[in-house]
Amino acid sequence: METATLTHTAALARLGHALSDETRTRILLTLREAPAYPSDLADALGVSRQVMSNQLACLRGCGLVESVPDGRRTWYRLADSHLAPALDDLLRLVVAVDPTCCSPDGCTCS
Repeated sequence: METATLTHTAALARLGHALSDETRTRILLTLREAPAYPSDLADALGVSRQVMSNQLACLRGCGLVESVPDGRRTWYRLADSHLAPALDDLLRLVVAVDPTCCSPDGCTCS
């Protein structure tokens, strides 16, 4: 097993921050399938282009996605080939959530 370093800890913290927002999580899950243009992502996820731009900037800042110029447009892809399988592994986790304490508005579990 590899020893966790401060770099590993920082990388996991960035991933955790990214996954703490539903829109960013949905972007990452969509990009694990294939690269995409921001306008296509916005349409597919039902968010405004401004929201998509802000969330992609956050994901770029976290080092999780990268932009690729394509003429006058730019498309996005996951920044590391290990990220897609890692997200697939996270999707396989079974987490039991008590529906009486957690809702879309927040979690009241203590």
